Amino acid sequence: METRKLGPFDVSPIGLGAMPFSMGANERPSREQAIATVHAALDAGVTYIDTADIYAPSWDTIGHNEEIIAAALKSYGDTSDIVVGTKGGITRSEGEVWGRDGSASYIRGAVEASLRALDTDVIDLYQWHRPDRWLVYGEVLETFKALQQEGKVRAIGISNANVEEIEVALQVLGEDGLASVQNEFSPRFRLSRDELELCGQHQVAFLPWSPLGGTGAKSKDVGQAYPAFHKISENRQVSQQRVVLAWELALGDHVIPIPGASRPASITDSAQAVSLALTPQELELIETQFC
Repeated sequence: METRKLGPFDVSPIGLGAMPFSMGANERPSREQAIATVHAALDAGVTYIDTADIYAPSWDTIGHNEEIIAAALKSYGDTSDIVVGTKGGITRSEGEVWGRDGSASYIRGAVEASLRALDTDVIDLYQWHRPDRWLVYGEVLETFKALQQEGKVRAIGISNANVEEIEVALQVLGEDGLASVQNEFSPRFRLSRDELELCGQHQVAFLPWSPLGGTGAKSKDVGQAYPAFHKISENRQVSQQRVVLAWELALGDHVIPIPGASRPASITDSAQAVSLALTPQELELIETQFC
């Protein structure tokens, strides 16, 4: 499989979004099925896996998703070329009270917890999950930079960031210091197009989350909601989901979609989007339907 740049790493153009193992609109898989899905992704050539501390069935099981990833990698064999990205900065407490905390003490504690859950000495990619609007954005990133200098984090990313926040991150971390931006982007949600294009200008990897429109029925019905994907899938005799991912890959060689999956068959199909080259006519048909 060809690769794309993700900070200091070369990874597969399609990654695996692991959130459905622990939460989401889909039926949560068993631990065995989740591990089998990770193994299927690796078998298909996927070398980037995305998780987060907050991905868990309940507030008191934080780290659930990270622990599954660690177990899956440990039971697979040689995973030296696999890059794992996790995220921190969202809080979740008793009663399912959600919040955000970008303080240095919280982020440092979250990193230590993720290191334990992932059973590793260093996190490949650590991403600020959501901005803490009570704090100065650039000052929070200084904490991330310090963690990188201390050897706890190899690369830094930000998530759910707007154009201004990306520009601040570039200034604080340097042009080569910001590895990735992970924002929602799909046929259903295209409001991050400006951020996607800005990342391309600065050679920053853009990781669309929910690239198929979300978990459950939203991803299954993408062809019904956007007929161009259905038409192309019929002509090419491939899944509509594979066409969607191929379209996103065509938006720039810095784009690395991370479709969520809870079944081996799903990620196996998604990974094959890498070999689906859409024609200029097909890409025009897709873009026209959004007008």
